[in-house]
Amino acid sequence: MPVVVIVGRPNVGKSALFNRLVRQRLAIVDDVPGLTRDRLYAPTEWSGRPFTVVDTGGLVSGSAGGLGGQVRAQVTLAIAEADVILFVLDARAGILPEDREIADVVRRARAPVLIVANKVDAESIEPSAHEFYALGFGDPIPVSAHHGRGTGDLLDAVVALLPEASVTAAEPESPAVAVALVGRPNVGKSSLVNAMLGESRVVVDAAPGTTRDAVDTPFVRDGRRYVLIDTAGLRRRARVDEPIEAYSAARARRAIERADVAVLVLDAAEPVGDQDQRIAREIADAGRGVVIDMTKWDKVATSPEIDARRRRAVLHALRFIAYAPVVATSATAGWGIAPLLEAVDQVAAAHRGRIPTGPLNRAIGDAVAAHEPPADPVGRRLRIYYATQPQTQPPTVVLFVNEPKRMPEAYRRYLERALRAQFNLAGVPLRFVLRQRSEQASARTS
Repeated sequence: MPVVVIVGRPNVGKSALFNRLVRQRLAIVDDVPGLTRDRLYAPTEWSGRPFTVVDTGGLVSGSAGGLGGQVRAQVTLAIAEADVILFVLDARAGILPEDREIADVVRRARAPVLIVANKVDAESIEPSAHEFYALGFGDPIPVSAHHGRGTGDLLDAVVALLPEASVTAAEPESPAVAVALVGRPNVGKSSLVNAMLGESRVVVDAAPGTTRDAVDTPFVRDGRRYVLIDTAGLRRRARVDEPIEAYSAARARRAIERADVAVLVLDAAEPVGDQDQRIAREIADAGRGVVIDMTKWDKVATSPEIDARRRRAVLHALRFIAYAPVVATSATAGWGIAPLLEAVDQVAAAHRGRIPTGPLNRAIGDAVAAHEPPADPVGRRLRIYYATQPQTQPPTVVLFVNEPKRMPEAYRRYLERALRAQFNLAGVPLRFVLRQRSEQASARTS
């Protein structure tokens, strides 16, 4: 799809305009300048024309190195792929020296440029936008991203500049696998995203908290479609004291909920901590597939292969997701990227998979024959009449039984182990739902 890129200095309202154009609250919006650092992509449409909108970080004078330099590099990459550029300025502030510097940058771009005079919240403010004629890009378009004022006129102008749509025969596509990379701050999630993509797509810095938004990046590998979701680092809730960090953490938790597979990123050079266990618990509770990634593996080993001892230690520390595959990666050395994506593929398939009713009932019957449910003090025991899997993502097995309350937790875990031994359930939680049914009713329907 055509690409429309939003640029400007910090705090002119780029993210508010991005959210308005894509009709979702995807980018963090706050009065604090410099919140957006990565490129945020989202599809939208207007007058029947689909296109992609890209939010970028604010350009700051003299930002040649460090974090500011990385933000500038991300903006430069976005401008290079743009079909239309929206140069956003603050109508209330007028033209500042930084605006003139950005004008020089976008003037060299191949794409047409529209001047967006933002924060025109009332008609009385519109004359202030006339100052922007001096930049030499034609008529400024007055808008209020916060209130939605003028955005229809802006979208009309955008659509008029989009390249002609090519008509091709669309082939049915399998749904993209949504992969959320989650973990503690500064564990290496953004470096891993860039290694998986083979390009510097998200900003990486040694300072914790560099990633603030949940950044979605679609890509294709060997014909398979993915959406990688880089997330902010998750600290213990009690230690989150800034509103922006709390919002970033909430976005990261929502990213887990909308993912097919969550990759729990651990620092191979550090022991598994309490916060790693909490994040793993959130993944399991959300019913998402999970892959455990020991990243920065080059710090602890000279080979990309993970040893059995370390694998056992990690799974013991995270024993409530002991069903997860464990891989070792290094973004620096380029280790383990292909095995990580292969594990993601396998877990995604298991997460969406369904066990046929016949094999499922035979497996349950074999498990019960090998080890019956324990009897209560008066000799009564659980009876399982029938099993079916009505739901996927995560796989959910419904057991029709005589009395659900007679299912001990230990026996539920036993049945889970029996099913995992028979079917491909690696990396996915398995949920049981017990429904009461009389023996006579089960006999009539069997």
